[in-house]
Amino acid sequence: MDKLLNKLVVTKLKDVIKAIRSAKTMADERAVIAKESAFIRTAIKDEVVETRYYNVQKLLYIHMLGYPAHFGQIECLKLVASPKYSDKRLGYLGIMMLLDESQETLTLVTNCLQNDMNSSNVFISALALCTLGNISSPEMSRDLCSHVEKLVGSPNAYLRKKAALCAIRIIKKVPDLIENFVEKAKKMLVERNEASLLTAIALEIEMCKLNPAIIPEFKEQVPILVKHLKNLLTSGFSTEYEVGGVADPFLQIKILRLLRILGAGDARSSEIMNDVLAQVATTTDSSKNVGNAVLYEVVLTIMGIEAEVAVKVLAINILGKFLTNADNNIRYVALTTLTKTYHKSLLLTSQNDSTTSLQRHRATILACLRDPDATLRAKALDLAFLLLTRQNAPVLMKELLSYLDGKTVHSSGDVMTADARAAVARKIVEYAARFRVNQAWEIFVNIRVLLLAGDAASVDAVVHNFLKILSVAEEELQVVAARRLFWTVKRGGDLVSVKEGYVAAMAWCCGEFGDMIVDHGFAANGGGADIEDIVEVVGGGDDFDDESVFAVVPTEKEIVDQLESVLKGHFSSPVLKSYVITALIKLSVRFSDAVVLQKISTLITKYRTNIDVEIQARAVEFSAITDMDIDVKSGILERMPALDSALKEEEMKGTGEPIVRDSQRPSTASVPSKPAATSAVQDLLDLNFDIVPTPVTTTATSS
Repeated sequence: MDKLLNKLVVTKLKDVIKAIRSAKTMADERAVIAKESAFIRTAIKDEVVETRYYNVQKLLYIHMLGYPAHFGQIECLKLVASPKYSDKRLGYLGIMMLLDESQETLTLVTNCLQNDMNSSNVFISALALCTLGNISSPEMSRDLCSHVEKLVGSPNAYLRKKAALCAIRIIKKVPDLIENFVEKAKKMLVERNEASLLTAIALEIEMCKLNPAIIPEFKEQVPILVKHLKNLLTSGFSTEYEVGGVADPFLQIKILRLLRILGAGDARSSEIMNDVLAQVATTTDSSKNVGNAVLYEVVLTIMGIEAEVAVKVLAINILGKFLTNADNNIRYVALTTLTKTYHKSLLLTSQNDSTTSLQRHRATILACLRDPDATLRAKALDLAFLLLTRQNAPVLMKELLSYLDGKTVHSSGDVMTADARAAVARKIVEYAARFRVNQAWEIFVNIRVLLLAGDAASVDAVVHNFLKILSVAEEELQVVAARRLFWTVKRGGDLVSVKEGYVAAMAWCCGEFGDMIVDHGFAANGGGADIEDIVEVVGGGDDFDDESVFAVVPTEKEIVDQLESVLKGHFSSPVLKSYVITALIKLSVRFSDAVVLQKISTLITKYRTNIDVEIQARAVEFSAITDMDIDVKSGILERMPALDSALKEEEMKGTGEPIVRDSQRPSTASVPSKPAATSAVQDLLDLNFDIVPTPVTTTATSS
């Protein structure tokens, strides 16, 4: 043959590979391939049978490099029709590489596949099964299903394995054919050949996924599967399939997956599995990845069936052990699985302790919040929120606020985006309401969130939520919160000025509670030690070492001067200025110092010609109000009443249930939002509004 090839001047595959690899540039490589492709095309055109095998070899290599080789499809079909095994092997390989189920050329292969599946040579039959299992179309699946079904019951284990894998492809393409393989698959489960058993289980898993109605037919196989799994844990199976000290982990995982499907919602089947699942969980070596893979699968199985409480506790403990693994991938898998199985773990409460088995791993989960890996932190954050209860809320909330702060979290140098920080902020506020210790605690959590994420995009929802809470709080709490906001902004300088949400909340509080803020009749600490304890729990201090600064009673002049500073600030947006102007008009009926009142009037008048339409409209309307009789003005600018929606939400808070918000959200003028291109003017006397995180463009007087 070599002499014949030399006579025909045909290069072998290794020569083509050598020529391509020796090319110094892509242009040289393309030139070599173009020349060789042209030679192959000529040989195909001339139907040179002697070189067909070598030409297809080279074409497949060219195809692997990403160059076109579709013109060799018919040559592959001709090789398949050859009686030689080597030709068939290369031909079928070419068909699998160059063809797919959508090509019409594939229909020409059907007859060859049928003949080869009936061949007395098991290796030729296996080639046909392998090809059909890779590229069969729905039409081919229907035509050749009976032949595959026959081979699934073949006495040869090698053919049974190939036929079972081919059957998986067939039932995926034509689910109606599932019934043809049910009994065959059941019979394959009783044999001891591990390869055949593995493929039979894979076939049953696919059947159950495609047609859940047949799951009851396989439930009688549960004892057999349990027996196989027990044998794998002993010396009953060949050590040939042992990997890293674990007996045939691939078969173990397949058995566990099928058990999970059969045991879901079935207490009787689950009871049969309990012992063997506990045995797998306790005896599998977790020092290597192969053992961890089996343990992960057994955890999913335990949590997916009606397993005993003790077994489920064991599963949660395995995941807790995963969290201490040095491999970030394993820790990520553990966090993801714990999050998915959280609701099931709630059932695992100890009789002597209100802490669930998942809560026992709280410290490890919280440690992941400080991990340099951003993906781990994100998964740990999701799980940390699920761990929240009313009992552990103070401790967990401090950790969540530290995460939002970012100082102890992002040691790798990466930081959260503004949108991500805003999302975390909203979630903290939501869970603080669901599991709040008391009203003061929730208020201070909101204050801390505003300080840490007040510059984040889309933080309006947090601001509005805080103002709603404050509107229904006791006067002492209102004063304490307002003074803390005021002194933080005043002493924080530019570091706080960029926190628009925080500054907006301060302006609103000054406008609503200005007279109480400057009133020495209110206690300096508004509650004494309780407030100090809350500040400590939520990680307060607002970055000031001296906590006593917040107990100082500000003067009317200090408040107006600070609001003026915000108006003139470089970081103040039109929305924030709208807050401040509304606060100033409110203070015109709350303060009594003539000098201060004159300054308020001057500031409002100054903004009557502002370039921003929203601010200008407010200033014009508020200037008109300042000229009104004091009684009329006081009625217009009275303190905002407690919102009905806020009062309803108060009844739901602290229960652990999600807070249901009112579906109707009236326009709010108290809390200005980003103006649109056009706006309507709201009646200045319309005070019965709600505070909601929706954009408004109206002008009104509430602050």
